[in-house]
Amino acid sequence: MESTMLVEMLIADRIWVATALLHQQHPLRSDFTKDEIRQKLAEEGLLEGVKEGSINAHLKEHCVANVPPSSGKYRMLFETEPEKYLRLFRPGDLTHPARIQRRKPSKTTPRREEIPAKYWRLLDWYATWNASPDSPTPAASTPSSSGGVAAPWEDDPLIRLIGSGKHIWADEHADEYVENLRREDI
Repeated sequence: MESTMLVEMLIADRIWVATALLHQQHPLRSDFTKDEIRQKLAEEGLLEGVKEGSINAHLKEHCVANVPPSSGKYRMLFETEPEKYLRLFRPGDLTHPARIQRRKPSKTTPRREEIPAKYWRLLDWYATWNASPDSPTPAASTPSSSGGVAAPWEDDPLIRLIGSGKHIWADEHADEYVENLRREDI
C-alpha cells in the first residue's frame, strides 16, 4: 500500500515533503540548495518512478511562488536567491502575479490524503512553524543563506493602493483628463 501511495504521489508533494524534512532537520538554516533537496528526495525514496527532468522543472519553476509559472501554479517553495536557494513557501511571501488565482488558490502544501501517513506530521509541523514567533517569518525579514531578505509585498502601502482610484478614470480616459487639467491652468 505504501509503495502504491508513493507512485501516485505528485512530484510537487514529494518536493514539499523533502524540503519540510530538511527544515526540521536543520532548524537554524533558512533555505537549501536544489541539490540538497534532490539528495533528501533520494534518501527518502521519493524519486521512485520520477524522471530527473521532472524534478528539475518543479524545482526551477512549477513549485516556486516567486518565479513566473510555465504551467503549474503551485506556491510550495520560495526562491531566496535566484537559481540557487529554496525554502518552503510561507504566507506573506512574495508571489509572482501570474500565480495568484482568486477562485481556486494555488496549492501551498500537500493534501493529507494525498501523501503517505508517515509524512502527515509534517503538515502539523508546518502549521506550527508558520505560526511560531520564534521562527523567522517574511514579515520579520527572513534572512537567506545569501544574505538577502524576503519582503512581504502585501504590507507595502503603495502596493495596497493598486486599483484604489479606478472610479476617478471610469468616465474619462487618463490622457483626456490630463489634457483637460492643462486647459484649466491656462
